[in-house]
Amino acid sequence: MDFITSILSMIFILSIPVFLHELGHYLAARSVGIKVEKFYVGMNFFGLGIKKTINETEYGIGLFPLGGYVKVSGIIDENLDSKNSNSKPKDFEFRSKNTFQKLWFLSAGVLMNFLLSIVIFTFLYFFNGTYELSEEPIINSVSEVIELPNLNQEVVTFTSPASKLGLKQNDKILEIDGIKINTWSDISSTLVEKADSVVEVIWKTEFGSQKKGSVKLLGRPSFDGKKIINQGVLGIMGNTYHRDLGFFESFLIASSNTGKIISSSFFGFVSIISGNMPLEYVSGIVGIANVANEEAKTGGLIALISLMAFISANLGLINILPIPGLDGGHAVISIVEGLIGRELPIKVKYTIQFVGLFLILSLFIFTIFNDIRNIFN
Repeated sequence: MDFITSILSMIFILSIPVFLHELGHYLAARSVGIKVEKFYVGMNFFGLGIKKTINETEYGIGLFPLGGYVKVSGIIDENLDSKNSNSKPKDFEFRSKNTFQKLWFLSAGVLMNFLLSIVIFTFLYFFNGTYELSEEPIINSVSEVIELPNLNQEVVTFTSPASKLGLKQNDKILEIDGIKINTWSDISSTLVEKADSVVEVIWKTEFGSQKKGSVKLLGRPSFDGKKIINQGVLGIMGNTYHRDLGFFESFLIASSNTGKIISSSFFGFVSIISGNMPLEYVSGIVGIANVANEEAKTGGLIALISLMAFISANLGLINILPIPGLDGGHAVISIVEGLIGRELPIKVKYTIQFVGLFLILSLFIFTIFNDIRNIFN
């Protein structure tokens, strides 16, 4: 049953962002006169699926529900189709358009993903409000399911350091390593870069007695606005209160959330490439299915929709990176061609696309292996 739930949840949270991404490309192509040869929802591997041709465009629904694609004339895409690439560009081809029109087409899918993320978060905040931390330094919980919010990869249960210390609900933390604690934010700032470190904690119990103890912190990668840091984790939560939001404020917070997701994911990607973050944090389709299943069980539809917003923002980010074969890679080629005033040789573009597909396929296989290893670990 878990397997079926995982698959259905994964299809739900991936299919809508992918469909809207491709719809963005489709609408942008139409707006600048680029001929759309194919528009598919789902993948029609081996020609399996439903299709119908209308006004020279083949519309279809693939029997494989993940993914989708738009094929336009005059661009070497994942199909590696280079027909007519050596002839003079026709007015309806991608390669006949100016640089700005090309970039508009290439970025439209990414913009659609970012917009979807903002729209989802806006309505979630508008209808559900938000929970904000009280500035009282009160221990709200010392051992519970804790989410790793900056990775959004998995939910884990563990015996927290706070539990080992003997902290109880409504106890108040007074000091950590000699630093006075007055508000909840003081706790977070004190634990920055202290993952796996032993800290001394002084606290007052609910009944007024004062206690002291030392404990080794857990750690998790976190984004501080500029870089990925290894945040110390005590395993506690502060008191929260509910606040209703108006539509405009919901939109502002939603936009900020989407921006933070994009920033943290980008710096996470940079940290992995530079070796500052372990490869074990790289997750793929199996990991997404696992998380989707957990979200469906613990948070229901609202949690899945929220995860969809996160996935959509990341899908947009990944596609705009200057990686051969992705929208960002095509954008770099378009900019270079605009600067030099001519097309790159067809063999060069074909090679770039082939290398990109190889890298993407290699990453796909690696993430599947990594996800399975993490599940067993």
